[in-house]
This record gives sequence, C-alpha cells and structure tokens, in this order.
Amino acid sequence: MNPTTPFRALRIHSDGAGYRSGIETMDADALTPGEVLVEVAYSSVNYKDALAGTGTGKILRRYPLNGGIDLAGHVVASTDPAFKEGDPVLCTGSGLSETRDGGYARYARLDARWTIRLPQGLSLRESMILGTAGFTAALALARMQDNRQSPELGPVAITGASGGVGQLAIDIFSRAGYEVHAISGKTDHFDALRSLGASACIDRRQLSFSGKPMDSVRFGGALDNVGGPMLAGLLPLIAPYGNVAICGNAGGIAFDGTVMPFIIRGVSLLGVASAGTARDLRESIWQHLADDWKPRHLDRIATREVTLEALPEVFGHMLAGESFGRTLVRIGGA
Repeated sequence: MNPTTPFRALRIHSDGAGYRSGIETMDADALTPGEVLVEVAYSSVNYKDALAGTGTGKILRRYPLNGGIDLAGHVVASTDPAFKEGDPVLCTGSGLSETRDGGYARYARLDARWTIRLPQGLSLRESMILGTAGFTAALALARMQDNRQSPELGPVAITGASGGVGQLAIDIFSRAGYEVHAISGKTDHFDALRSLGASACIDRRQLSFSGKPMDSVRFGGALDNVGGPMLAGLLPLIAPYGNVAICGNAGGIAFDGTVMPFIIRGVSLLGVASAGTARDLRESIWQHLADDWKPRHLDRIATREVTLEALPEVFGHMLAGESFGRTLVRIGGA
C-alpha cells in the first residue's frame, strides 16, 4: 500500500460535539510528526486502550488522535539514519494514543527515540501479543532482580493473574526460573493459568489477610496488578528483602498499611511505569523477551485476533471484566 493513499484508522475526538471514536479515512500527512513512518502490521488491546476508546478514562492529552498504545510493522520511510525502509520495528507506550497518533491505523509516524528495532527471536505478531502487557511484566522482573530478587527467596505471587499482564507474567517469571503462585477471582481459568506455568492458583476471594502489620512469610515477592487492599495484604507476607512490584490499580489507588514490612524485613515496593522507560532499558527488556524470558505459550495467551472494526466490542468486554488473554489487532500485511 502506498502511504500517499488514504487509509483507515480508529480516531478519537473530544470537542463541541462530545467524546467519540470511530473508523475514519485519513492521509499520512495528517499524522502527528515523527522521523519514522511505519506501515503497521499489528497492534493489541490493553485496558488503557479501552479507556481511551470509550472515554471511560482520560488518557489522551490532545485530540484528535488515533488510538492504540502498541504497534509493530515495517519502516516505509525515515529521516533518521538508524532506520531504513523495510526494517521491522515496534513501539509501545512512548506517547502513542496519548500525545501522538497510535497503532490503530495502517500508518503511524514514530519518534525515532522510541522506535525499537524488532529483536531477532521475535516476529511482529509475537511482539504485539507481548505489547505493553508483556513489556510491563518483564520490566517488573528486571526491577525486582536489580534489587536482588531471586528464586531462592520463595514463590512469586502474581495478582490479577487472569489478565494480559498477569498471564504473560506467569509465563515470563516461570521461564526465568521462579515458582509462580497465581491469584485471581476467575477460578474457571485456573487450569489455563497452570498450563502457562503457575504451580499454584489461589482464589482471591478466599485469600484471607490477618490485618496484622507482620504475618508469616508466604511469598518471596509479588507482582501486583491490583493495588488497594490486595497490596496492603500482600506486604506483610513477603520474605525478608523480597520485592513487591506494583503496576496496576484495578482494586483501587489507595492502600492502608504500616512501615513494618519495610523496616523489619527490608521488603521493597517497586513502581513499574512502562510508558516512560529509558531507551537503553527498553531495548534490554525487549532483548530478554526475544531470548531468555520469551514466553513459551504466546499463541495460547493470544485468545483473539480482530480487525479495527471489532474494537468497540472488544473495549466493552474488557471494561466489563469479560476478557481473557491478549487480543491481537491485525492492521495490515505482516
């Protein structure tokens, strides 16, 4: 397809006519500026995309913009010598569908600073099954290991384990040698979570916390997608010098706790903010995801593949808590 030909995009508006999103036809000249023009092959659906696409959450900082915080495809043209026509590349976060046009379109212009060359060992399709969700899970593991997390400390609890980040984290952490305990309220998915590498599955509704400032050690560390009472309950259960990485707030943005796990056991609470990750760390994480941390079950985790037209339905299911696994969005030729 020629980039001078009009193409279709899921475009989001907020103006005097209200907040709305839908499929529109646009020209490449209308895209936000950037050094690297990419023909998009795949994108994905994250919770943030559903919030932006429906207006349920304030994600975009300017309008109109194309949705989609992830994309992978081939370079069509570049003014930056680091990239040439035909190069396979990817981009996650980095302002996509926030301050610049995202991946829900046949073409996107990227800032060269945040354009990542697709590492050997990953296909474009695999990179978008991972997307922001897989990158976040791997970034959490990197932060924990930088702070001396090791399998010897004990099992790692993964909350919100049925979600995209949770499922990929199970696969990534188990691939890296950790025993994984999956925590989820979706008990009908426990067999699927075990098949991804979870050695134990815990119903969050039956996970009782004592409320004590300190309790018996149960986990060596945790990746928490939930926040709120879940985070507060986990901290007293973490082994000395274990880490809890927090990357989500499905259970609330506030939590009640004490300093005791931090000053008695040396537990660390690590924030994971994938969107603004420095380029050198971003490249390192993607190299891990293409190599020693590459999930073994990507095709199993990708439970759905859709086109742009199906996105409104997908957004609705995701916001209603009805989605499972990762939804891949096929944009153009791979």
